[in-house]
Order: sequence, then C-alpha cells, then structure tokens
Amino acid sequence: MNGTTTGSTGGRPMIMATRGVVSSGHYLATEVGVELLRCGGNAMDAAAGVGFALALLKPHQNGIAGEVPMLVYSAKGRRVWAISGHGVAPRAATIERFRNLGIQVIPGDGFLPAVVPPAVASWICLLDRFGTMRLAQVLSPAVELAERGFPMYDGLHASIAAHVHRFRAEWPSSAEVFLPGGQPPPVGSIWRNPDWARTLRRLIRAERRYKQRRSGLLAAHDEFYRGGIAQAIVEFCRSNPVRDASGRSHAGLLTMRDFAAFRARVERPVRTTWGDVAVFKCGPWTQGPVLLQSLNLLGRFDLASMRHNSADYIHTVVECMKLAYADRECYYGDPRFADVPLAKLLSNTYAARRARLVDPAAASLALRPGGRRPMSPERIAGLPPAEAAPTHPAGGDTTKLEVIDAAGNMVSATPSGGWLTASPVIPTLGFPLGTRGQMFSLDQRHPNSLRPGKRPRTTLTPSLATRAGRPFMVFGSPGGDCQDQWALQFFLNVVEFGMSLQEAVEAPTFWTRHFPSSFYPRTAEPGALCVEARVPKRVRDELARRGHLVTPAGRWSGGNTLAAGIDTETGVLCAAASPRLEPAYAAGW
Repeated sequence: MNGTTTGSTGGRPMIMATRGVVSSGHYLATEVGVELLRCGGNAMDAAAGVGFALALLKPHQNGIAGEVPMLVYSAKGRRVWAISGHGVAPRAATIERFRNLGIQVIPGDGFLPAVVPPAVASWICLLDRFGTMRLAQVLSPAVELAERGFPMYDGLHASIAAHVHRFRAEWPSSAEVFLPGGQPPPVGSIWRNPDWARTLRRLIRAERRYKQRRSGLLAAHDEFYRGGIAQAIVEFCRSNPVRDASGRSHAGLLTMRDFAAFRARVERPVRTTWGDVAVFKCGPWTQGPVLLQSLNLLGRFDLASMRHNSADYIHTVVECMKLAYADRECYYGDPRFADVPLAKLLSNTYAARRARLVDPAAASLALRPGGRRPMSPERIAGLPPAEAAPTHPAGGDTTKLEVIDAAGNMVSATPSGGWLTASPVIPTLGFPLGTRGQMFSLDQRHPNSLRPGKRPRTTLTPSLATRAGRPFMVFGSPGGDCQDQWALQFFLNVVEFGMSLQEAVEAPTFWTRHFPSSFYPRTAEPGALCVEARVPKRVRDELARRGHLVTPAGRWSGGNTLAAGIDTETGVLCAAASPRLEPAYAAGW
C-alpha cells in the first residue's frame, strides 16, 4: 500500500495510489478489497468481496439478507449502470392484509416488514455482468474471517449490549450467535460466526459443480434462492411469530415462490450535470434523485460568493433540500408500479420555478411539493400532528464502500438492512432478515404504497460522477434520510470549493429533519436543523434568526462520508474516509 498525508484537515491521510483504491466502513473489509485487486480482480470483484466482508464485520449496520443498491462505471463500455440491490414485497403483503391485522404503520422490526433478501443476488449480478473472478475467490476472505474470527470493537459491542434483554427473552437464535457464553463479547475479544461461514460455503460448493464461470454464479444464486437456504428462512419466519413494534406477535409472509422469482436487475441510472461533471444516482425507488433535484435548484444561486458554510450558504442549501425532499414524499416510488414524473422533476424549467420559492431571509416550516398545496410534514407522513415525535439520530444503521481500479472501473455501493436488531437470526444460517418493508406507505394512493412484488422506496443511495465523460469519483455516506444531504455537501465541497477528498469528508456538516422520516414511525420535525458545533455560533445564531430550529450537534457527528476519485489530468487514484462515528478506512495499491 502507498499513501500520503496530503489534503487532510484533521491529520488523517488521503490515500493515493496507481492500481486501485478502496474506501469502506471497516478496515478489514477495505483490506479484503485491496487484496482482491492485488490478485488481479477488477473494481467489481473487489466491491463484491468488500460487500460480503462488511456483512460479517458490521452486522449492526448491514447483513447478507439486507439491501445493496449500486452504481457501476464500466471502463470497457464507458457507461454507468445501476444495480437495483433491493428486495420486493412478498405476494401475501397487501394493504388489506395489514389493515386486517390492525396495522396502521408497518413496524420496523420482526417479520412483517421482511422483503425478499436481495444482497446475495445483487453481488452475484455484479460479478456476472461486470466481474472477472469466480465467486469462491470473492467469498473466501469473508468466510475465513467468519471462521477464524475478528476483534470485537466498540460500536458492534454497544449494539449487541443494547439488545441483550431481547435476545435472551425473545430471540434465542440471536442470543446463540451474539451472546456467546451468555454475554456480549468483550471489546478486543475474538468473535466468530461459524454458521454464517457455513452458509457461504454452501454457495461455494454450488458454484464448484460447474467449470464455466457464469454457470457457477447462477448455481450459487439458486442455492440461496431456490434451495435449502431459502427453505430454512421461510420455515423459520412463518412458524415462529415474534413480537414487533406493534406490540403483537406476527409471523412472516415470505414463501418459496417469492424467493424463486427474485432476480437482481441492472437498470439505467438517472443523472444531472454541474458544469462539466455528470452526477448519477439510482432511480426513484431510492431517494437518490433528491440530490440531483437539489443540485438543479442550487445551480440558480451563486454559492461560491456566499462562502462555504456561511449562514447564507447553509440556509440556501437547506431550503433547496427541503423542496427536493418534499417531492420525494409525494412522487417517488418503484417506477414499475408508480408513474413517477422524473423527467419533469429533473427539468431545468421545473428547477427554475421551484428555486424562486427559496426566501433568503426566512426558513419554510411547510412541506411544499411541486404541483401540490403546501402541507404540514406530519400530515404527509400519514400521521396526525399529535402523534409526531422526534426521529432517531441519523447514522449507525448502514455502511458504505467505494472502489476504483487502474482501468477506471468504479463502484459505489450502499449496503444496509438485515441488521442484528431487526429480526431474529435464522437458526443454522447465522444472519437475520431485513425489514425494509417498513418504508412502504399503507395509503393506496401514494406512489410508495405497499404492493406485492414492489420495491419499497429506500434511503440507500450510492453516488457516482464523471467529468467531461471520464471517470471522476464515487462517494456517499450512511445515515438514513441524511445520506443525500451529506453526499450533496461533500460534492459541493469538492467541485464548488476546491477541497481535496479528505478535506471534503472532514468539513463540518448540517442536516434537516424537516420532512417525514422514511423509518417507523414516520415522524417529522418541521424546521429542525442540526449543525455540527464546528460551525461558528454566530452562523448558527443567524440561522435561528431566520426561523430554523437549530440544534447544535457534536463536533464530529454528521456524515460518515467515504469517497474515491481519479485525478482526470494525472490519472492518480485517491480515496478518503471520514473520522466520524466508527472511523472508516481507505487504502490503495
């Protein structure tokens, strides 16, 4: 590995390399990616290896039964693709069924919100379409980590410790995995997950029955979705009702038919431009287009003259984000089921009209979707205002990875879901199901309404940019509804204010909770604005004077942004990682 300290504002190095760079949410996962690049794999092979490793290393933030939307730049095709990386609702999941159960808001835990687990299919899809290595090569590092173990660290220990009672009292299969000896593994001890390793070894054995690479990948896919793994999942969640946030116990809705029908899909991304930079996001089945809408709005303002993180700058960015997120609430959903007017929402004419709504002197406390009457954020969430309550702090339930290789292939992926806190571990398999179905609306008129076979609109949102048609950078942050808020700020830090990647990820951040949360119980905080305390008090005071409900946040509590880029003049690769939360890691070769 080689690196340099150039571009750091807080003493952390920005990695620079020539053959490949990886930035991910755990140092061991990053090392897995670098090693796969060193062994001849491309960025797609390395990304898959990192993804499987993160599912083991950060089970409180993602899992192999979770989700992983991706953006891929293929150097060979000189084109950007999206991989949906998202599960679909079971055939039995209907609004009528939930109403008959007395459910008004889909709970965030248990088995009712489980969708078909998409991560394994998505990584196999990436390898099949763009990779070069066999699945066994990609999986081996993660399998070895699961069998030999890795050091327990503070964040994972804290997550396990916070759920000891539930594991012991309600989820004994989770207690067996996460409470060896009956207690959370001490920080620094070696923690293993042999059942998880055995599950992945089943995929390897299925692949090895075939000499041809693609046939082996398809066999591994079928082992997970048509064989004993799917059967174990279905039987457990249908025959073991568990208590969820509704206060009652419910069984799962998934069937073998749901699993057998599932395939990850390669799709066209959506895009906008900022000068000579093209920015790509996944479609409106994610919140990704809000970043593009925000850029289109902000292009109507002279941001550079406002100065970085001044009151004028923060106010303008926040007000534009509010407008974009209001459209997310009214219009976004799985475009296979909903008529999302994306061409209109991303048009210059629409952006120019919407930008005129930004009052430079006052913060808006209403939700103002285009073409609709302004309304209270609580109402659009489907909850009476009396039920509104503060949402949970952003971050801590998602991770991230970015990879670029010497050929210019780029991958940005956002693994999440399948959290150890979401549902019980499936016995003998070593992992729990995801609960992404909590994001569906039970209002049949809403574009994100629950329907069988439909993807719930997700917060997961990778980012990819090209400059003058050439690969430029991949980036993003964990953080639920804040993901595109922090990605937007990072992007502007780089392209508008000339920061290095490391400077950009370390710069102070801000975020709003003005709009309804995507997560149970879907509450909102109109006008709420969190600002890292490194932003001067005089700026925060001025924002409050303009009507923002300002909460000073910790000095390093915002986006845990990761990034990788290519210097379009020299071809040098670089990567950066934020020191916030659980420090991520960047490495190069």
